[in-house]
Amino acid sequence: MEMNKSASGPPNFLKQTENSLDEIRYLTWSELLVALKEFQDSLPVKNSSTTLEKCLDSLVGRLALACETSPCPSSCSPDSSGIRFSCDNRSTESLKNCSSRATWVFEDLVALNPNLVEMVAKSMVSRKFNHVIISRFLFYYHKSRLIQATFDEKREITETVVNLLYCLDRTAISCKGLFGILRFASTLNMSKCFRHKLEGMIGWRMDQATLDNLLIPSPTRGSCQYDVNLVLRFLKSFLGKGISAVPLVQLEKVASLMDLYIAEAAPDPRLKPSKFLSLVTVLPDSARDSYDGIYRAMDIYLEVHAWLSEEEKVNVCSGLNFEKLSSEVCNHLAQNKKFPSKSAVQALISRHSKLKGLLPETNQIKLFIDSPCSSVDIVDTKEDKDESCQQIVLYARNLGLSVSTENEKKIRAHLQGMQWRMVQLEKACRNMQTQMTKIMKSSRLSSHSCARSIPKLCS
Repeated sequence: MEMNKSASGPPNFLKQTENSLDEIRYLTWSELLVALKEFQDSLPVKNSSTTLEKCLDSLVGRLALACETSPCPSSCSPDSSGIRFSCDNRSTESLKNCSSRATWVFEDLVALNPNLVEMVAKSMVSRKFNHVIISRFLFYYHKSRLIQATFDEKREITETVVNLLYCLDRTAISCKGLFGILRFASTLNMSKCFRHKLEGMIGWRMDQATLDNLLIPSPTRGSCQYDVNLVLRFLKSFLGKGISAVPLVQLEKVASLMDLYIAEAAPDPRLKPSKFLSLVTVLPDSARDSYDGIYRAMDIYLEVHAWLSEEEKVNVCSGLNFEKLSSEVCNHLAQNKKFPSKSAVQALISRHSKLKGLLPETNQIKLFIDSPCSSVDIVDTKEDKDESCQQIVLYARNLGLSVSTENEKKIRAHLQGMQWRMVQLEKACRNMQTQMTKIMKSSRLSSHSCARSIPKLCS
């Protein structure tokens, strides 16, 4: 396209492009950028929407060309013609290379204002650009444009980027990039609408977060050390579509992350019992295979908050799933004076239940004992073990109510005795299992022998 340049100053690209709508596609990359900058300085301009749309369409087309296969970014110019579109979803490797080559082009777009960037991003979505590339562009724009922006401009830029990211596929958005925006947003007094969108996106990607991401200082002085309420909102968003909609792998990953976070938050003397319990119980039991990490964090919390009443301690301990505590932790809890006596008894009952599950079923034992083909004598010790287990259960029921301080030492001594009996019962269970294995082998052999002899007796 011919450009009639004025000798007295730079060419007026806005006027030239309005007079040559059909020839806009022939503008160079630099000329397109200058035209767009003139648009953003003069908007709203009468009858300029068509020209602007054509400029944006041509610009986005050049961005697509930046994703073409090339040995290095410097050899790929957006001004080149005859280069095919190749920004597709065919492979992860091609996507990485495509994103790398597009970054240098994004540098030229940093000068555009948020309104034009919004138009560019939406045009990229309509052209079915990969959402990873679009999100990379938006993160790059946000980081680069904030350097010299005023306070109000920073807020406008951040809100625009957040709004555009919210429209993309959640799996295409970098969790690290979102936390980077969150650090800026906390100082910009963003509107609640955009802040909720940002927190929601972080919640969606919670399985990609790290402990350092979550250790955000509390915005309120004199409150907790970390912003616990913010983390709880993240988790609410993570579980927003229901537990059944979250893959178990992601659920377990977030649970492991939360165990680390709870351990970091536990020593905070200003962390209220209700908030601590909320952190423990916000995820379902199915998210954790073991509650040992929660127990250790709870042990630290009760040590720091020794002033809690017995009732408050019991309430805090209600977040434990005693069935998912290891034998070592159950033993430790039973002797841990920081925990209420009721919790110590619950730990022993839980261990008893596990040991009871190890014992062979009564019907199976009776079947092998009464079998006419079995020639192995069984030493019946199950009755003695059941009697010991019964004593533990009865004792636990007697301790169902709160215990006075005067009887604390006696109760602890009794609990230690119970623990010793549980160890003995566990040994007996192992011996019983060994015996039952031998019995089952012998029974099979004897049954097989009897089955072959029956026809002879009946003949």
